[in-house]
Amino acid sequence: MADSKQEKESSLKYLSGFGNEFQSEALPGALPVGQNNPQKCPYGLYAEQLSGSSFTSPRHKNVRTWFYRIRPAVMHEPFERAEAGHMTNNWAAHPPNPNQLRWHPFPLPSEDHRVDFLEGISTICGAGDPCSRNGIAIYTYSCNSSMQDMCFYNADGDFLIVPEKGTLVITTEFGIMEVTPGEICVIQQGMRFHVAVSGPSRGYMLEVFNGHFQLPDLGPIGANGLANPRDFQTPVAAYEDVSIPMGYVVLSKFQGQLFSAKQFHSPFDVVAWHGNYVPYKYDLSRFNVVNSVSFDHMDPSIFTVLTCQSEKPGVAIADFVIFPPRWSVQEHTFRPPYYHRNIMSEFMGLIKGRYEAKAEGFQPGGATLHSMMTPHGPDAQCFEGASNAKLTAEKIAAGTMAFMFESSLSMRVTRWAEEDAGNLDSTYYKCWDGLVSHFDPNWKPEQAEN
Repeated sequence: MADSKQEKESSLKYLSGFGNEFQSEALPGALPVGQNNPQKCPYGLYAEQLSGSSFTSPRHKNVRTWFYRIRPAVMHEPFERAEAGHMTNNWAAHPPNPNQLRWHPFPLPSEDHRVDFLEGISTICGAGDPCSRNGIAIYTYSCNSSMQDMCFYNADGDFLIVPEKGTLVITTEFGIMEVTPGEICVIQQGMRFHVAVSGPSRGYMLEVFNGHFQLPDLGPIGANGLANPRDFQTPVAAYEDVSIPMGYVVLSKFQGQLFSAKQFHSPFDVVAWHGNYVPYKYDLSRFNVVNSVSFDHMDPSIFTVLTCQSEKPGVAIADFVIFPPRWSVQEHTFRPPYYHRNIMSEFMGLIKGRYEAKAEGFQPGGATLHSMMTPHGPDAQCFEGASNAKLTAEKIAAGTMAFMFESSLSMRVTRWAEEDAGNLDSTYYKCWDGLVSHFDPNWKPEQAEN
């Protein structure tokens, strides 16, 4: 199954747009005309609706898709509890830690140990409760093998997947996506998917229990900028009519636990679909950066790609923020990120390159967590260099892509991430040891540089 998917990579097609009403059919005339569930569907298909919101949600928040499939999704045996490995949403199992935390790159599986995408998911931190639909979870995945005769869906929320190493070929009920490092994808609540890889693969995942991701409002920026809607891509319909006598496993994340059910056919048998509740991917290099062209370091919210908002105006359950290559031209300004204590929790990862505020120690495949009100900022080397640099127009972060999952929730780190994974950097706090006092009580205003 994986080989056939990877052969299709070069010919994959997508629909463009964000939040659109899409339609796609793999066979001509498979979509009913003028209605959603006719008495008899074309080609003898079953009509099935996947709802991503309540029926009575306001129109601008109402999302759903109609599938026209060979067999309905209800055709499976009962679910049973399954082994979840290091995937958990139980935040009470390990005590809190307010310290600045940094992880070296999360380990990849050894060549003689086959690990698929689902087996390779481990929870780093999170907060909230999937039962009450309020909260988030942050994961890493490390795998080297394709999922075999199985698929996965998340009944608790949406996944935002950020590959750092290795290409993911993701088969969904909507079609097939190829997601490479430098791209992201979102698999929304309830959507079944299968992940194929061709070698060692690693990355990060953000799960939100509240609502769905949306584009941030642009305000006075205007109608264009940041992540433009036309650059998001949704797969086109592709189906397989395959019977599997030995059984196909459907895995479900439900209330923070993993469950499995067996069926005897491929779940990817959707011949046509239409709707606005879809999986999608986005190329981060297409992000249209805005920044200060006069003075001061702007707040990182100007780099927001996607947001999942809470009920409080302007307060996010989670923002996905990137720090891409860009020009820095501010005058009379300390240009790297400022020292900060924040009402938000900040989890950072690195896809490639070297992050400007900490060029050493923060590596691709690694991570940092600066929890709510825990101070953080540039290390001593960065501070001294940027404080004394000649300020000219400079291209920064060339060849680099760092990102941040930022949340209004106070996140708890798992035991696996703090102890068992073995890659927590116990010396992280020392990167600030070299900061010294430059205070001069005899300084005079006339000494200020213009």
